[in-house]
This record gives sequence, structure tokens and C-alpha cells, in this order.
Amino acid sequence: MRLSIVLASAAILAAGLLAPSGAAAQEGRLVLYTSQPNIDAQQTAAAFKARYPKVDIVFVRDGTPRIMAKLRAEIEAGGPQADVLLIADSVTMEGLKTEGRLLAHPKADTSAFAPGLHDKDGHWFATKLITTGIVYNRKAPRAPTSWHDLKSPESKGQVGMPNTLASGAALIHAASLVAALPTGWGYYEALKANGAIATAGNGDVLKQVATGEKLYGVIVDFMALREKAKGAPIEFVFPVEGVSAISEPVAALRTTRNPAAALAFIDFLLSEDGQKLASSQGYYPARTGVAPPAGYPPIAAVRIMPLDPTLALAKARDNAKRFADIFGQ
Repeated sequence: MRLSIVLASAAILAAGLLAPSGAAAQEGRLVLYTSQPNIDAQQTAAAFKARYPKVDIVFVRDGTPRIMAKLRAEIEAGGPQADVLLIADSVTMEGLKTEGRLLAHPKADTSAFAPGLHDKDGHWFATKLITTGIVYNRKAPRAPTSWHDLKSPESKGQVGMPNTLASGAALIHAASLVAALPTGWGYYEALKANGAIATAGNGDVLKQVATGEKLYGVIVDFMALREKAKGAPIEFVFPVEGVSAISEPVAALRTTRNPAAALAFIDFLLSEDGQKLASSQGYYPARTGVAPPAGYPPIAAVRIMPLDPTLALAKARDNAKRFADIFGQ
């Protein structure tokens, strides 16, 4: 991991993405809890370290549900270890805000972001847009264009999706899709009747579709598009009805032992350099004016289903239970 961080730092500095101004003002230890894939977490830590060399940043990564379980256990024990969180979804962050566990950052510069992406009170901030759409194997008899295509006879027994207990993105997707489609939860009931299964997480769905074990899957965009770029026989579709989106928000914990470095970490991710890093990792940047990854359609061409984080938080437990009841989890 140390070698990866050193190499990533060198590559980022060589590309001219980082400026050293203000680096000396931040120092000490900073603990990041994140749900990013491991290589992305390494690159993010390396980029921040390159800008703030006096900060000793370390990270712990896992899926958002497991990261939150770890954090909850630490809070219960009276000693949360994380200084800053970078996790999948705004609903989880909204819950932490409601509990009074997040440190507000009212001076964060959000002028280059669309209204509504960040918490209005400055407790959490969107760092990218990660959509959920359909991946399919090229040997599939039909290229899907709609969410309803996953209910077709051609897709019977051939659809995999992440479950809401293992993936924060899956829970957001369920809430968004149920609100957007006229049939509501009837859509998932139809998928179940057509033989769809809910597996562990997005990575499992990718493996199933890439190997041909399943022909269709519901998955976050970057995983499918990265694997396609590596030569996997798959395609990714943004369905006509729209896609759900998570924003991988960042926030500082109120109990942070290093608030200066924690807020600097937020500022870095929101900066143009931080957003260029997100794009280079294969994500839609949340900041306007930063180009998306090569091969991605312009974000303006992608229809994103609306989501109210406060309402989604209120319904999160019921939505997870309804999904589990349908798929027998």
C-alpha cells in the first residue's frame, strides 16, 4: 500500500494536478473511513498527502454498511476513531447529521456545484455522481434500453442485482426506482417472479455478468465501464426512465481529533484538482466544468431520478425490509 501511495503521489504531481500552496498549515494524523474501492482510496490518500505532506493520512475501507457498523460500535464504546468519512450515500450522512455527529464546514467553497448536491447546512458534501444502470453480456439475446426489459421473457432467470443490506447504492437505487416507476414495489415483485436474484454486492453482479453466469445485472456505472475498458464482453446502459445516483459524500466527524486537516480534506475533494482526480478514477465529477471520464456520455445527457435524502432516510428501514421480504433475505 505504501508503494502504491508513493507512486500515485508521484504520478499526480507529475501531471500538475496539485499545488503545494497552504500545505504547511495542516499537520498531524488524519483517519479516513471510506467505502471507496481500495485502489481509489489509495490514490485519494496519496493525492491529499501530496498536497499536505505534514498530514499523516491513514484509511480504513469497506462497504458503507460495514464501515457504519464499525463506526457505530466505536461510538457506542465512546471512542470513534475516524476523523473524516467518505462513503456511498447522502442518506447515511443525513442520518449522522440528524444525530449531531458531523462537523459543519460553512466556509466550504461550493460555488462551482449545482444547487442541491450538498447538505444545505454544510455538514456533508457531494464529491462525485455514481449512477446505477444496467450491465449486460454481449451474448445476451436482447440489448436492454428500459428497466422494464429486465422483466422480459429473454431475461427470465438471467438478472442479478446487489441487495440493500450489502450496498448503500442498492438501497438508494430501490428508493429512487420505486418512487419513479408507476408500479412502485410491484416492479421488484415482477423481477422476483421472473427469476431475478439479489446477490451480495455490485462486485458479485459484475463477476456474474462478465463471466456469462448471468446475462443482465443492475450495477453502479464505474464498475461496468472500467471492466468493459479492460476488455470484458459487457455493455452498460443508462435506461430511458432514468438512473439513480449516489454522490459519495464527504464529511468531518464532530469528534475529530484534527479538525483543520479534516476540513482541508473536504476542501481538497471539492477543489478542481480533487474533481479531476475523481474523473481520472472513472467517476462523473460533481463539480461543473470538469470533464467526465473518456467514453462517458456528458452528465447532462443522463436522466437522473430525483431523491430527497431526508425522506429516503425516514423510509430506509422500511425500504430495506420490503426489498428483503421480496427476495427472501
